[in-house]
Order: sequence, then C-alpha cells, then structure tokens
Amino acid sequence: MTAFYHVCFVVPDIERAMQDLERSVGAEWGAPAADRLGEWDFRIAFTRGGPPFVELIEGPAGSPWDASQGARFDHLGYWTSSVQHGSQRLEDDGFTLDFSGCPYGRPFAYHRLDSIGGRVELVDVTRQPSFLQMWHGDGGAMPVIDER
Repeated sequence: MTAFYHVCFVVPDIERAMQDLERSVGAEWGAPAADRLGEWDFRIAFTRGGPPFVELIEGPAGSPWDASQGARFDHLGYWTSSVQHGSQRLEDDGFTLDFSGCPYGRPFAYHRLDSIGGRVELVDVTRQPSFLQMWHGDGGAMPVIDER
C-alpha cells in the first residue's frame, strides 16, 4: 500500500485512548497537540516509531471528528502529490468527498468508503516536512501517491 502512513480513530477522551493503547499494546505517543480548523477546536496525537502511525483525534460534536456517539475508526491516511487531483480521481471513481480542509487553508480531503465503514484521507505531500518534524523527527521521507 504505497503512501499509506496512518490509521485514525476519533475519540471522546484522547488521554484515555492513549493510555489504553499504551497499556494494552505498548504504544508510545507524542504529546497531544491542540489545533483549530474553522469553528472547531480539536486535539490530535500520533504514535511514535511509525510509519505506519496510529492517530487519535478528539473533536467536538458537529465537527469532522465528532465522537459524541463514542470512539470509532475514522480514516486511513495517504500522502498525495496533489489533493486536488487525487480528490477528483476518487470522486470520479464514486468515492464521495466527505470533508475538505482546503477551504480552511489545510491541504487534505476525506472521501467516504462505505465498504470499510470509514474514510480515506489524502494529505498533500507539502505537509510532510512539518509532520515529520512534529511527530517523527528522526524519520525520512515517506512514499507519495503520484497524481500527475
């Protein structure tokens, strides 16, 4: 699976989820980071040592990461050379755009894959250096889906 780099779960309590995965399988975590996208404040954390990484997102009700009904699998994340072209390719193949961060200045998009009960996230490779710096400082470049 070229360019696959993380699996994400949305959770109502990020610390509890981190602790449970640490206690049960020895997952090691970077410190959760707070962020805002549009009107939504959220927190995010990634495991150390990947790829692949496990990502946890704690978001408010009504957000793209709503966990008000409980924790759940949310998406599989892939790097892409172009979110615009990759998103169009997925739409052309029948995978509905569920949410795009592009209007908020964040180059990523979620597409619904009902067959897996979740989404696929395309993240523009221009974000990879900052991801590596924040979450995987000693890691090298990761593969990318070439959308050209």
